[in-house]
Parts: sequence; C-alpha cells; structure tokens
Amino acid sequence: METKDEDQTFKAEKQGVIKISEEVVATIASLAAAEVAGIAGMSGGIAGDLVEKLGRKSLSKGIKADVGENEANIDLNVIVDYGVNIHEVAVQLQNSVRNAVENMTGLDVVNVNVHIQGLSFSSEIKEEDGRS
Repeated sequence: METKDEDQTFKAEKQGVIKISEEVVATIASLAAAEVAGIAGMSGGIAGDLVEKLGRKSLSKGIKADVGENEANIDLNVIVDYGVNIHEVAVQLQNSVRNAVENMTGLDVVNVNVHIQGLSFSSEIKEEDGRS
C-alpha cells in the first residue's frame, strides 16, 4: 500500500513539476504580515532601504523565504508599534504567515522566524499632536 506522500510524488511526476518561487512566498508572507495589528512595517536593512529610495518598492521587503520541494522556511524582519506586547504580536504574525502560505501554496511551512528590528513611535506622536 502506498503512502499519501508517494501518491503525491507519483502524480506530480506524471503531470509535471510545480515550482513556487521564493519571491511569491515572500510576497504572500508580506501581505499576511500587513494584516497583523501591531506590525508597523518591514525592515529591509540598508540594501533594501537603498533600493526603495531609488524608486523600486518591493512587497517582499524584509522577508527571506527558502523554498524546497514541499516545504518553506521564512524569516521576517519587522518593526512593531510602540506599546504592543511584542511576544503576542510575534506569535500572531507567525500564525498568520504560516496559514496564508500553507493555504495558498500547499507548502509545509517548517519555520517562521520573526526578527524584531525596531519600534515605531509614529502613532503615539500623531495622537499627541491631535492627529489620527
């Protein structure tokens, strides 16, 4: 009796190979991250910031995705809003990204590593100025 994994491999060989690029996985992760309350933005590092200043915006800024045949590892570099519970926001971010990538691609997301790169004080400053 064949296992489920063997059946999937056989069908894939018979029908062809499906490859999902790392950029696609990173974009899905970015869109999922944008929906998590408490995430102010993504941190792309010096190189990413330089590219953005030159006019090229990337939806996958601050995200590194390693995609294998059936699984993915995702690293997120984020900036969180000041005053939020960082641990709770990070766990919610991991769950949101894992669910979005697995549902849209069928890949098994092995790890979602969250790297907090900074704090955003912009919402607090706007409230003090009376703006929203």
